[in-house]
Amino acid sequence: MSEQQLPVVVIGAGPAGLAAAAHLKERGTGHLVLESGPAAASAVREWSHVRLFSTWGELVDPAAEKLLAPTGWTKPDAATYPTGGDWADKYLQPLANALGEQVRYQATVTGVSRAGRDRIVDADRESQPFVVHFTTPEGEERVFASAVVDASGTWTTPSPAGASGLPALGERAAADRVSYRIPDLKDPAVRARYAGKRTAVIGSGASAFTALASLADLGKDEAGTHAVWILRRGISGSTFGGGNADQLPARGALGLSTKAAVDNGYADAVTGFRTDAVERDADGRLILIGEDGRRLEPVDEVIVLTGLRPDLSFLSELRLGLDERLQAPLELAPLIDPNQHSCGTVYPHGHRELSHPEQDIYLVGMKSYGRAPTFLAMTGYEQVRSVVAAIAGDTESADRVELTLPETGVCGGAGLFDDPASEQSEGGGCCAPALAVVQTGVGAAAALTVEEPSSGGCC
Repeated sequence: MSEQQLPVVVIGAGPAGLAAAAHLKERGTGHLVLESGPAAASAVREWSHVRLFSTWGELVDPAAEKLLAPTGWTKPDAATYPTGGDWADKYLQPLANALGEQVRYQATVTGVSRAGRDRIVDADRESQPFVVHFTTPEGEERVFASAVVDASGTWTTPSPAGASGLPALGERAAADRVSYRIPDLKDPAVRARYAGKRTAVIGSGASAFTALASLADLGKDEAGTHAVWILRRGISGSTFGGGNADQLPARGALGLSTKAAVDNGYADAVTGFRTDAVERDADGRLILIGEDGRRLEPVDEVIVLTGLRPDLSFLSELRLGLDERLQAPLELAPLIDPNQHSCGTVYPHGHRELSHPEQDIYLVGMKSYGRAPTFLAMTGYEQVRSVVAAIAGDTESADRVELTLPETGVCGGAGLFDDPASEQSEGGGCCAPALAVVQTGVGAAAALTVEEPSSGGCC
């Protein structure tokens, strides 16, 4: 079989991966989607309780919508905000069903290389097809591919609590009391875990906002429920995002709800704290210790929401060109650098910015952003449209990249914000006017809603 007859292998049946498959099908290009979970959008389903801050109108890929139309699928109200579960059940799974046998479940990719060529070998490299190894419940398999689109995301590799990028000393030993996900407080077992407890939330993005707002709501009904918000930087005008100036209103509301949680005493903010170690006290509670030697009051639980990072292990035999800081493609990295950009100031980009020294391998969706926290679903859809056009040889279409994103104030990364000189600044970054600096741990209880929109870092 010639390389031209081989399928394009798409890794991951999430939003970007399924959109890529829809575009490949629209162009008549053979394809195979390998999904590690038992159903489409397995990662999205793990945050099914979280409401996105993008509307349905921003979450459906145009090629996917065309593919779904003949099946009798009805597009949800474009102005409403779905949860992760809604997104999976009402759009992503129907899309996977429409793609049919081209989607294989419980197929975990373990390695990608050039057939007969490890990363060292130059000779005749580009003429060799890709070989993709994966495991299924039946054992090991492999498939040859003309191109590979890695849309596997970053969900499985959350960043640790340790400010060095490594787990804090004692973090792994405290695993029974440490979580790296937004808690689903509608689940009775999860609710019992946090009700009446003192919980540290480490992080400053949308996921941390959602966790804090949810814990604040729990505190209305369960006495003793309290959050300690751990921030590596100080509180400034941009800490709570764009507020009313955010062009995604639900995202702005999320930041304002977090501000209310602090203002009204549901949470205390600890600023300029870089976690170095985690210890247990005599009662088994956890004590966070900072790099500066500070020891915080004991907490019952810790929720670490410090971002995600790409798993590059199964791509180790390929020649990738990745930025040394963000682990994003070299040409894309300066366009998404969280030191300079929010979600809404990312420049339009496509196959050229996503290319690597190894031809015909593309990292798309969340994975393309590496460690940058500024990704939106709309960005991923435009990425895969351009990439698929390039794979199909339609350079004119591939280069015609157009994307307008709403500005935001909640997508700032660690980067320059960790500079002590930037703490307590009035302007901050992230495209929004300054909000008032809060005083922590004061005020009476205030009502917050549990359904605050967020996506846990994307969309």
